[in-house]
Amino acid sequence: MTANKDEIDLEKARLDPGSVFADPEALRDHGGLTREQKIELLRRWAYDASELAVAEEEGMTGGEPSHLSGILAVLHALTGGYDVEHSPPTKQKGV
Repeated sequence: MTANKDEIDLEKARLDPGSVFADPEALRDHGGLTREQKIELLRRWAYDASELAVAEEEGMTGGEPSHLSGILAVLHALTGGYDVEHSPPTKQKGV
């Protein structure tokens, strides 16, 4: 589902950005969010995508496709680089 240009359910987006935005670029281009909100949502989405990658690695497939590379690219564009202090604690020791 793609978010409307001006209105989104921010609480839903904080819990599951992929349920509100079709892809990381849609989140980046949303006019109703601040840069800080976009970064917060992208970090959450990166965490979720990393966990999905771990599950797939362990043979638990059948979920939605991961957008991790796209998420990290958009996050990089907004922040000038991936913030390792906020990288998610995962099996891979972060992203």
